[in-house]
Amino acid sequence: MDIYHVVIRPIVTEKSTHQSKQAAEHRGGTYTFAVHPEANKSEIRDAVEKIYGVRVMDVRTSNKAGKLRRFRYRFGQTRATKKAIVTVDRDSHIDLF
Repeated sequence: MDIYHVVIRPIVTEKSTHQSKQAAEHRGGTYTFAVHPEANKSEIRDAVEKIYGVRVMDVRTSNKAGKLRRFRYRFGQTRATKKAIVTVDRDSHIDLF
């Protein structure tokens, strides 16, 4: 899978912005990305390192199942999504804004 298909977009919310500014002694901030549902952690790590030029320390993923929704007189389902929370090295920084 191409690295630009693995990482779809950064998720910019109040919580993710706050997490990106938090840094500990041995790690930098954490950034949240919407990723391809079939991407694994090593593919996400490689894609973020190559796209943004940072050193990734940790990758955590979360799957969100699609919800059942009603469209007029029928029922359908929204798309399932996957997000990755990426922790970067203390010396690394991603400029999202």
